[in-house]
This record gives sequence, structure tokens and C-alpha cells, in this order.
Amino acid sequence: MTGPAQEGRKLRRSFGWLAALGVLLVIAGIVGLVYTGLATLTSMLLFGWLLLVGGLVGLLQAIESRGSSFFWLSVVVAALNIAAGVVVIRHPEGSAEALTMFAALLFLTGGLFRLVGSLVVRGPQFGWTLLQGAFGLLLGILVLANWPESSRYVLGVFFSLALLFDGLGLIAIGVGGRRIVDMVADGGQGGESGEAFGPASAGPSERSSEEDPDRSKN
Repeated sequence: MTGPAQEGRKLRRSFGWLAALGVLLVIAGIVGLVYTGLATLTSMLLFGWLLLVGGLVGLLQAIESRGSSFFWLSVVVAALNIAAGVVVIRHPEGSAEALTMFAALLFLTGGLFRLVGSLVVRGPQFGWTLLQGAFGLLLGILVLANWPESSRYVLGVFFSLALLFDGLGLIAIGVGGRRIVDMVADGGQGGESGEAFGPASAGPSERSSEEDPDRSKN
């Protein structure tokens, strides 16, 4: 009894922490959607630090594996990550402009390919693919038309939306997990109580048959 109960409490506590983290991410996403410029700057700094830390870790791993055939390739990749991280951290606004241009070109080319492909193939998902292509094409055109001013809010909006949806997902997992744990715990208690009452309910009939063997034969 004590072991499963403790495990259930631990699971409920873990799912509760997931839900709390989801609430924090949702709040951060909403704040980022309100202050898109700050969200863009924050996302670029985080991206730069991730590149820098990843480059340093890759460099340490390359040093540990020196003598292997891919040693110099690992060193070059790590050095590029470190250099890119330093550039992004020192110039977050210029990096945001470059990444916004890159994202706009991706939207533009991806939407164009989806649009043309849906018109040529006309598969079972024709309408959905056509809508995706048109939306990507329109988004790329709008971002490019307002560039570089669009670089102040585009990345921040994407970053905030990612935080918002990740937070909602964590909240759903946390709340759903706690409900499942409660249902399992209630089911286990019901099963144990049923087993406990089972023999007791059968007891009187068995005693009556033992007291009167002739009645049981009849």
C-alpha cells in the first residue's frame, strides 16, 4: 500500500511541475507577443549562446577524439559554431535582419513549390496543400516587402508562438497525466476494496452449509 501510494504522489508531483512550467511558458509567450522587439532580441541572444556553447562542447569532443579520421572536420564545425555565436551575441540586430531575410526566402520558395506542386499533381490533399503554398508565399512576400523593419518583430513573434504552444502542450500533458494517475489510483483502491469484501460476503453461506450438511445435500 505504501509503495504504490508514494509512486502515485511522485507522479502527480512531476505532472504538476510540468503543468507549472507550461504556465510559465504560456506567460512568456504572451509577454513576447506583446513586446515583439524584446522577444526578437532575447531569441537572438539565446540563439547566439546556444551556438557558442555548442561550439565549445564540440571543440572539447574533437580534442578528446583527436587521432580519428573526422578530427579536423569536427574542429572546423566547432570553430564555425563558436564564430557564429560570437557574431550573433555581438550584433543581435544585424543577425536578426539576416535570419529574417533567410526565413522570408524559405517561406517564399517553400510556398511557391507547394503551390506549383499542388496544381501539377492534384493529389488527395490538393486543397490543403494549395492553401499551405498560398499562405507561405503570401507570408514570404509580406516579410520581404517590409524588410528590414520586419526583422524587429518577425522572429520575436515566431519565438513567442513557439513558447505559447509548447506551454499549452505541457499544461495538457501535466493535467492529463494527473487525471490518469488519479483514475489508476481510484481503480486500484476499488479493486482492493472489492477483494476485501468478497470473502466476507461468502462467509455466511459457507457457514450455513457447514452447520447443516443435510441441507446442502438437498
